[in-house]
Amino acid sequence: MDDASVNEATIWEAVADAVGGLPAIRCGDQVVSWSEFDDRASRLAAAFTAMGVRPGSRIAIDLYNSPVYLEAVFAAFKVRAAPININYRYRERELIHLLDDSNSSALVFHGALGERIRAVTADLGRPLDLIQVDDGHERVEGAYEYEALLVDHHPAPRIPRGKDDEFILYTGGTTGMPRGVVWPHASLFEMQSAQYARRGLEVPETLKQIGEAATYLAQSGRPPIVLVVSPLMHGTGIFTSMGAFVLGGPVVLCASRSLDGDEICALIEMHRIRSLTLVGDVFAKPILEALDRAESKGAPYDVSSLEQISSAGVIWSTPVKRGLLRHGDFLLVDAVAATEGGGFASSEVRRGDNIETSHFRLGPNARVLDSNGEDVRPGSGVVGVLATTGPLPNGYLNDPAKTEATFRMMDGKRYVVPGDMATIEVDGTVVLLGRGSEVVNTGGEKVFVEEVEQAIAAHTSVRDVVVVGVPDERWGHAVTAVVALQGPVIVTEGELIDFVRGRLADYKRPRRVVFVQHVERSPSGKADRRWARGVAEGTELAST
Repeated sequence: MDDASVNEATIWEAVADAVGGLPAIRCGDQVVSWSEFDDRASRLAAAFTAMGVRPGSRIAIDLYNSPVYLEAVFAAFKVRAAPININYRYRERELIHLLDDSNSSALVFHGALGERIRAVTADLGRPLDLIQVDDGHERVEGAYEYEALLVDHHPAPRIPRGKDDEFILYTGGTTGMPRGVVWPHASLFEMQSAQYARRGLEVPETLKQIGEAATYLAQSGRPPIVLVVSPLMHGTGIFTSMGAFVLGGPVVLCASRSLDGDEICALIEMHRIRSLTLVGDVFAKPILEALDRAESKGAPYDVSSLEQISSAGVIWSTPVKRGLLRHGDFLLVDAVAATEGGGFASSEVRRGDNIETSHFRLGPNARVLDSNGEDVRPGSGVVGVLATTGPLPNGYLNDPAKTEATFRMMDGKRYVVPGDMATIEVDGTVVLLGRGSEVVNTGGEKVFVEEVEQAIAAHTSVRDVVVVGVPDERWGHAVTAVVALQGPVIVTEGELIDFVRGRLADYKRPRRVVFVQHVERSPSGKADRRWARGVAEGTELAST
């Protein structure tokens, strides 16, 4: 397609023109047609423009999964602004950092999050337009009401856009604070276009062909309907949704704000879902438990339509995979991806296959590099880092040094090297070792241990602390603090956990605290994390 057409808003508008009466979003009893989706997003786009939002502006979105989240993204794209994802569990300190770092000019939020928003706007030190989505909570002073804005504004006219417009997705940074990854729309569509080939279609070359493909798929008996169970604030949720919209959707969202395995299974049955994307065991286990529970009662869910279950971002355990395969001969796909890019490696299994949690096959554009930037030789035992080329972001927002270190030119191609470590077996199988020891992946969230250590160390009763991740059946890894105390006041495990909860997002709090006489450190002052992990797991004696 021409450069002006390779833009998410322009493509979604073409889909809306072609299949306007069909559903774009389903959430509980609410059904939003493509025409309604386009109209509501256009009215919000007009409101953004009236507030002074211009091409290149950033609009922060602090919302639970809901149709309005996707409307806000569409509206931002329409005015050539970049939507900024906010984790709805962030506390004031994290929110202020993200709003400042992104220089967001407007914030769309659910009323349930209003108390934090009040505190943030008081401390931000600059104007910020607030748009509150009514969910039964008290209105934040000075905030616009979302639905009233849509009523008060006519749909914004469509405007020329381009392939270089930005989509910014925030992920964790080396200090624990979120870092924005800047994706151009051209790379987004390049990723999404692979879906056409998987359905036996040519990649559209015009907006007219985009609409024709959406119409064909809608009438094919196999519409590209997707059930999104992960938060839209995360890459898995929003990338899956945007990919579905390019094909004509619809996107099905859970109505509950908490993970409900029975709701997910019921939606699979109701909408005849064929493909489901999860984030590791923290999502898969409740679904498996619901399937097992229904079967034991003699009323199993009908999940016969489900052909593929994928997990991205977190290793998916063997027992859970085996459990799911008891309920159907699904293709289980375990993918290694990052906010900075995908296609690093994957593992696919069906019933009867040998399931090994950490064994994968490299993607077609991926490599494993040693410390010298050379390809790791299979069977050498050398630990390297995963790298891949293909559709990539421009880099990190406001961080040229990190961009240069992570996005590297090799053999005339640009690669991303986010830091996932791996070795290669003789047969070419990739064994994943995870990210560096400074990061804990817990329940699909990345927790940087230094940030948690700093929060704990602020307690007056703490002398020293080191934080590590230990294997956990439900969460993948659990954040665990090894703490040395100082008198005269003695603090309990629960008090320390509550202390952190008041300062950081809830998922960053330690799930366990182990008390020791002193923390082992190297002569240079660096924490001995191997020792700390052994103490946390009970395989190493604490120092006395």
